[in-house]
Amino acid sequence: MNVRIRKAVMADIPRLREVIEASVRGLQARDYTPAQIEGALTSVYGVDSHLIADGTYFAVEADEPSANKSTIVACGGWSKRRTLYGGDQFARREDSLLDPAHDAAKIRAFFVHPAWARRGIGTMILEACEEAAIASGFTRLEMGATLSGVPFYRAMGYAEVEKQLAPLGNGETLPIVKMAKEI
Repeated sequence: MNVRIRKAVMADIPRLREVIEASVRGLQARDYTPAQIEGALTSVYGVDSHLIADGTYFAVEADEPSANKSTIVACGGWSKRRTLYGGDQFARREDSLLDPAHDAAKIRAFFVHPAWARRGIGTMILEACEEAAIASGFTRLEMGATLSGVPFYRAMGYAEVEKQLAPLGNGETLPIVKMAKEI
């Protein structure tokens, strides 16, 4: 497996959207209903261009030897802004900057294409995020984890803080779990 992590750029957005949709449809179907998945894809999940502009969103590329090129197979990032979750289309965003002395950095928007799941790519992204947050002065991290992601984050040292319901544009709600970690 030849993969590499890099900072995402705005030109990646179309492929990031494809990875996000494939990840949600393929990896979250056991935890959420079709209506929740559709509602989340249109009103919560998606690319957060602030993360890309801030240089805090990562893309993982894998080589496609048969095509002699590489393609993005996963993405994820961290944020120094208040928004806990949600892409550009999410209406309940709060993009003011956090104070590392008092606030927790946010782990955000992890998605792995199902064909690349369970190969250590999520761990690679999470470690890059944690290192970058530490370098920026943060000592705590938190996230709004999907039910599908809770076991992974728990294994990576995050503790469950509270269960939340994210409102979706189609009238459904999406159960998520706020999780946190001291670093």
